[in-house]
Amino acid sequence: MLNMFTLAQGRLVQEEIDSPDLLAHASPVWVDLESPQAVEKRWITDRFGLSIPDNIVDDDLEESARFYEEDNGELHIRSDFLIDDDVTPRNVRVAFILKNGVLFSVHGEDLPVFRLLRLRARRIPALIGDAKDVLLKLYDADAEYSADALEGIYDSLEKVSARVLKQDVDDQAAGAALGAIAKEEDLNGRVRRNVMDTRRAVSFMMRSRMLNAEQFEEARQILRDIDSLDSHTAFVFDKINFLMDATVGFININQNKVIKIFSVASVALLPPTLIASIYGMNFKNMPELDQSWGYPFALALMVASVAAPFIYFRRKGWLR
Repeated sequence: MLNMFTLAQGRLVQEEIDSPDLLAHASPVWVDLESPQAVEKRWITDRFGLSIPDNIVDDDLEESARFYEEDNGELHIRSDFLIDDDVTPRNVRVAFILKNGVLFSVHGEDLPVFRLLRLRARRIPALIGDAKDVLLKLYDADAEYSADALEGIYDSLEKVSARVLKQDVDDQAAGAALGAIAKEEDLNGRVRRNVMDTRRAVSFMMRSRMLNAEQFEEARQILRDIDSLDSHTAFVFDKINFLMDATVGFININQNKVIKIFSVASVALLPPTLIASIYGMNFKNMPELDQSWGYPFALALMVASVAAPFIYFRRKGWLR
């Protein structure tokens, strides 16, 4: 899918391109390619003289190739953007190329940050002035999206805390809590990776001297917003570790209860086993076995030897 964005009365106007004729006389500030076809890449090459390689958004790209400037003035940036959905939160690689005042973006799927910018640019006049503004606003929206994801993590962990710390936790509830905690831990790690990548990209733009004074100050504000998120991700990480330890502790307590039952039963059954073994030998020097009350006496003694440990354990509180 190929989308072209032009400025009209200070607002960003989107137009989907399905033929090269629509690109011929257009003067866009932003050209967005989502899972582009070979023919769409050829249209971009013919109109703007920009060659887009097939592996431009590969994940195995070297770190040194993520931010660089070509000899002809092309600026290349590779950034990861977060997608926080209920199924599989993930980071999606996006390739940006800034050439002759036009920003080109290439990615494999639609991104919430891009949708947010398109919505704001249509409603707020003079939000976008040029292609560099588009890139900065994307990173600004990305920082806000990461903050929203952290707020969602806070809310989810509060629900887990209510289940784990305010009621009895059986093995099934503990398993569900561990699953929810693991999911939020994965999302928190992705948010941390996302803000780190955004910080690197914005810092590169500031070092490249491509920004004017107003844009430079906006970039500094984005970095301050990102820095404020670091403490939140660290706190979330600590809270996740606490809930994980608490849940595992409840699981160990439940397992210890089961082991305690077997321990008490084995200790309580030792005396009657000993008595049964002694009387089962039928020694001649056991005259009570010749009496009619002999075996009932042995059985009663076995029952009493079982009751005595249970009474002792109950007084100690070990059976609770």
